[in-house]
Amino acid sequence: MAIKMHFLRISLLIAFIFLGISQTNAQDKITQYIVKNKINSKEQQKKPYVILISADGFRHDFIEKHNAINLKRLSEKGVRANSMSPSFPSLTFPNHYTLATGLLPQNHGIVNNNFYDKKLKVKYSPSDTSLVRNGNIYGGTPLWVLAEQQNMLSASYFWIGSEAAIKNIKPTYSYHYKKGTPLNERINTVLDWLNLPEDRRPHLITFYIDEPDASGHAFGPNAQTITNVVKQIDEEINRLTEAVKKTGLPVDFIFVSDHGLTEIDREAPINLSKELSQTGLYSVSTGFITNIFVDDLMDTTEIYNKFKNKGQYYKTYLKKDFINEFNFAGSNDADNRIGDIILVAEWPKVFASTTPSPGAHGYDPLKVKDMEATFLAWGPSFKEGIRINTFKNIHIYPLVAKLLGLQITDKIDGELKVLEPILKQNKE
Repeated sequence: MAIKMHFLRISLLIAFIFLGISQTNAQDKITQYIVKNKINSKEQQKKPYVILISADGFRHDFIEKHNAINLKRLSEKGVRANSMSPSFPSLTFPNHYTLATGLLPQNHGIVNNNFYDKKLKVKYSPSDTSLVRNGNIYGGTPLWVLAEQQNMLSASYFWIGSEAAIKNIKPTYSYHYKKGTPLNERINTVLDWLNLPEDRRPHLITFYIDEPDASGHAFGPNAQTITNVVKQIDEEINRLTEAVKKTGLPVDFIFVSDHGLTEIDREAPINLSKELSQTGLYSVSTGFITNIFVDDLMDTTEIYNKFKNKGQYYKTYLKKDFINEFNFAGSNDADNRIGDIILVAEWPKVFASTTPSPGAHGYDPLKVKDMEATFLAWGPSFKEGIRINTFKNIHIYPLVAKLLGLQITDKIDGELKVLEPILKQNKE
């Protein structure tokens, strides 16, 4: 019966595609958006498959710390990095979009989870779906756009940017983010995609998991709750891997995270609400960093000095002096989304007017090791039993393009030479 139901679900999905309409799961009413009349070219049908999985906040040491036995075993059969260094700031939206584009945040424009666009005079936030789904907000060429441009179908389950038509292109298969969607349902959908007919089967799948970040914020990175969610992720990724084996398809897996997690000082947060309420100032804060936009008629230097002189447990920068060590210099802010004045909290402090949650991220990974992310890869294209040094997440993009045989068309910050040695074809 279970086998019959599985094939029935596949048949219905195929029928919906032929009709050019979206599929709705009756249980949770979440809609899958399917672009009409898209097929893989004959050339692309011969290519391998890549599943790029991100577990939000899965710190570089969580495999051992929370006993993820399956991920450890899979990494031992493939490649694992000591850690992967996120781009600054080590936040969810900037780093997921960096993974997708191979660009640093100041070059792709998603400079924070929340930011103010001074040119457009709009505030981008994850809760504003009109901007989240506005393709003009996003720079660069995401991997799914690159694939679709070259007649290769792609699918994305909740990846940052995938809800928008970037360069007027969306993944052939995608979902609008819905918090609380069970992980096993997401895994089942990935398997459904891989069981589609060859011409309609996505070769690139980007797949987002919102844990352990959500629990990490609420309970801190050392809580038993984190051990529980890591175990669930570990078991589901193993289930996915075993199910993919049965398809006989040449699938490469890349398991990453956007950043790590750390415990913060909850007793004495930095409260600047009074200072930031000054008329003529507009501020956007994300825990450890506050961007301040100053009315053009006001004296920016005078305001900068006030914050600098008051500053305790945080550093104050003018935009033009925003430190180069972050690789986030204000001079590269083509979209004008970095503040005129930037306040950066020193770990373990955060900006807050009330008691903050126990877990946080965003700090400079060069100074706070807890910010470092995870990188694992396994599958037919990867060498086995390889451990590599820490590298920057900008290099994932050219690696995926190489695996899929896609030509990179834009200038990116990542370089193939960093990760190419982990591929079997470079063994000799």
